[in-house]
Amino acid sequence: MRPPCELVVREIIPAFRTLVAKQLIKKFNFSQMEVAKSLGTTQATISYYLYSKRGKKGMEHLQSKPLIRSIAIEVAERIANNTFSLIDATLEFCKLCTALKGGELMCDMHRRSVSIPEKCNVCRRNST
Repeated sequence: MRPPCELVVREIIPAFRTLVAKQLIKKFNFSQMEVAKSLGTTQATISYYLYSKRGKKGMEHLQSKPLIRSIAIEVAERIANNTFSLIDATLEFCKLCTALKGGELMCDMHRRSVSIPEKCNVCRRNST
């Protein structure tokens, strides 16, 4: 059994970090080291993100969602402007997860990763 939360940890969070990392590098001219420090990870991990070796599965799905892109842009801007705390990071990841659980994206990704009944509504029941 693989609950949707496991999917978030394995695919969504790395994909979201990839979106934020790309914003920080392209828009704010951060180095990979600066991005790594800001996201609490290593430069090697950022390199993997940038070259689609980590977070690739989730990236394809997340990039197409305007709400997710806007959250990533907001996070990158706040990191770049030094207005982003550890508490803020936690809240933004929770906002991301809540947004995903309320829509079809999480269900679609969950169905692709494990065999679940077509009428499953676990995410929606647990999104409040």
